[in-house]
Amino acid sequence: MTSITTISKPVIDVLIKEKGSKFIGFAFPVSSESEANLRLQEIRNLHPKATHHCYAYRIGLTGNIYRANDDGEPNGSAGLPIYNQLLAHEVTNVLVIVVRYYGGTKLGVSGLVKTYKETAKETLTMADITQEELYESIAITFPFEIQNQIFTLLNKHHAKNIDFSTSEKCHITARIPLAQKENISNQLSEIYTVSFQFEE
Repeated sequence: MTSITTISKPVIDVLIKEKGSKFIGFAFPVSSESEANLRLQEIRNLHPKATHHCYAYRIGLTGNIYRANDDGEPNGSAGLPIYNQLLAHEVTNVLVIVVRYYGGTKLGVSGLVKTYKETAKETLTMADITQEELYESIAITFPFEIQNQIFTLLNKHHAKNIDFSTSEKCHITARIPLAQKENISNQLSEIYTVSFQFEE
């Protein structure tokens, strides 16, 4: 796998009303749990008087980092229906939050499941779902006189240069498309004056 299915930009304020309660959906592209937590805190700050801030996220190449949270709703009635919509849309690196303002009429567990599912589904339906190329970092050390050769190689394979420094030798850190990793590795290995390593 060299790419993931995710969303390109946030979706905000998707409103669903049910028996006086207001459910407001948000979706954010996120690349880590800490980023998801920051986004969640932003929404809590934006809606401090909401009754619940329920959410779910999937992160990682296969969505192996995940969480679903009911935030005080009956167990399994909010976070799981939201999470199941992430699975249904086959997206990862995505956080969906559903904010609820209680309207005075209890919906029951089945009513909550239905409405949280509906809000998450509507929110993701409005998202721009896209394929995102995955990158990996590479650190390369090489003599000054072959820098043009190195830059040409990296540019040909759509690498993104992050850092370049030169003293006795040149050092470059770049982000390369995962799909090009083997190709770049093979070509660099053929240049005996070059050393390189891949970084997490």
